[in-house]
Amino acid sequence: MTAYDIVIVGAGMAGASLGAELAGSASVLLLEMEAQPGYHATGRSVAFWEESYGGPAVQPLTTASGPLMLSPKPDLSDRSFLSPRGAIHIGKADSMAARDALIGEFRHSVALEPLDGAALQSRIAGLRDEWTVGVAEPSCADIDASGLHQAYLAKLRRLGGESLTGVSLTSAQRSCDGWHLETSDGPVHCGILINAAGAWADMVAKSCGVGPVGITPYRRTVVQLRVDPTPLPDLPVIMDLEGRFYFKPDGAGRLWLSPHDEAPSDPCDAAPEELAVAEAIDRFQSAVDWRIEAVERKWAGLRSFAPDRLPVYGFDPLARGFFWFAGQGGFGIQTAPAAAKLAASLITGTSPDPAIAAIDPAPFDPGRFE
Repeated sequence: MTAYDIVIVGAGMAGASLGAELAGSASVLLLEMEAQPGYHATGRSVAFWEESYGGPAVQPLTTASGPLMLSPKPDLSDRSFLSPRGAIHIGKADSMAARDALIGEFRHSVALEPLDGAALQSRIAGLRDEWTVGVAEPSCADIDASGLHQAYLAKLRRLGGESLTGVSLTSAQRSCDGWHLETSDGPVHCGILINAAGAWADMVAKSCGVGPVGITPYRRTVVQLRVDPTPLPDLPVIMDLEGRFYFKPDGAGRLWLSPHDEAPSDPCDAAPEELAVAEAIDRFQSAVDWRIEAVERKWAGLRSFAPDRLPVYGFDPLARGFFWFAGQGGFGIQTAPAAAKLAASLITGTSPDPAIAAIDPAPFDPGRFE
């Protein structure tokens, strides 16, 4: 039987980043049920780093991850994974409360600038007149999600970690010296079993005889449009203050648009629904007077949340050696560097990296659901 110190179930951004952090101090195996890592949420993300996204409890993870992606250490990459973008949150007259709540929540942690109608018109060509309330978030940046994911997988391999794709965990049992796993590729033994299975996290827990924590997948739809006039390449991410849409440029004359939908779903290979696509286009056209020349692509991914919408990082209180690293919602990529370092310190019992030393892991502990 093959044995490892640590087995991580799931090789998306969560599993890859944590595996890369652990591989230098332990023997690590990534188990991925798909033929390629990152097939689901990681590979379908409209990834941008936005400090205010996810709320005040998630913001420290995002903020700490920014410098780690902008200037990564040489053992991860010699190039940055962030590029400047900026964001503008827009609303109508009845969105004043939402604007004030956003600014109030992050008054001491994120640079936010209120904008009036004239300022919005000067920054967003073609914005319809009724959009008169705004907030600029200049720190927002694009993330090279694929590049970051591949860098973590490469670091894992350089440090001796292994990965298996197209291999599913079928069951696991706790023994006196660790976990005995049955996989579609044969039995595996490990001391610590890490659940980084995204939308499948509760299903993985159940297959291991561990109680679920209530992680629910939600479908998010994205549409690629070709529009006229051509958006400026440095157009910020445009986000509705009421959470009904966002869009950002993606190449010459193209936009990625989402209706910001969250439809509960079973874990699956998510596909877009036509109603969500239609809603996205309708909401987009209500905001700007640009002409849609073509719907070029449409896709959907699953974002997975715990009941309180905070991530779940920590050892299960009732299953020794079973570590949760799940429930990252739509902020899993933008928080990945800090989250991986935080989880690695919890697993190894070592002092946290200085980059995340001020972050309290207690709000993310799975024991809160017991």
